[in-house]
Amino acid sequence: MFALKATKLQIGTSDILRENILSIYALLNKHFGNLHWWPAETPFEVIVGAILTQNTAWTNVETAINNLKVAGLMSPHQLRQANDSFIESLITPSGYYRQKTKKLKAFLKYLCEQHQGNVDTMIAMPTNVLRNDLLSIWGIGQETADSIILYALQKPLFVVDAYTKRILLRHQMCSDNADYGDIQRMFMLRLQPNVKMFQQYHALLVNTGKLFCKKTIPSCTICPLQCL
Repeated sequence: MFALKATKLQIGTSDILRENILSIYALLNKHFGNLHWWPAETPFEVIVGAILTQNTAWTNVETAINNLKVAGLMSPHQLRQANDSFIESLITPSGYYRQKTKKLKAFLKYLCEQHQGNVDTMIAMPTNVLRNDLLSIWGIGQETADSIILYALQKPLFVVDAYTKRILLRHQMCSDNADYGDIQRMFMLRLQPNVKMFQQYHALLVNTGKLFCKKTIPSCTICPLQCL
């Protein structure tokens, strides 16, 4: 099991936080409906997308992934054997294409050497061991690792991003110095472990951050969470 420790950076009582967390989900779910996230044909495609989506919009990632598919490189062994410069040319739309090629190759080294290129064998691993493995790979941070675990491997681990913290801060549900682990524990200690709900909740928060809870000029008066 993934180890959880209570955080000291939460505001209010546990009961109030749990009610607010559930209320956020209910309000956003009613507004957006099922967002069917993460869009991909295979678990491996999810992993590639999780690496490519760092610091860019998903529309750019979709173009890069389509280029890889057309080139016949959407499989672990083929992508690992491909020339770096060729991969760079295909994933250019995702930005930072040289760094992301290195990140892809670093993950592929792990996948091929530790799992014979079979993503399915990762599923049998304990979540905490798997997460530590992923975080030891160059270029994979907490958000990327957890996205791989939740969406590609279908394990219940809550994914946190900048949108999550921004929304919580504006509703006074966390403090400014709360880090990734603090926020993740806030959700996981108060929600039943449920892959589909965690996937939907993450997608709902991302959409809310993009459309309403913007960084500079938030649209609070029309936000689904205005009554929270």
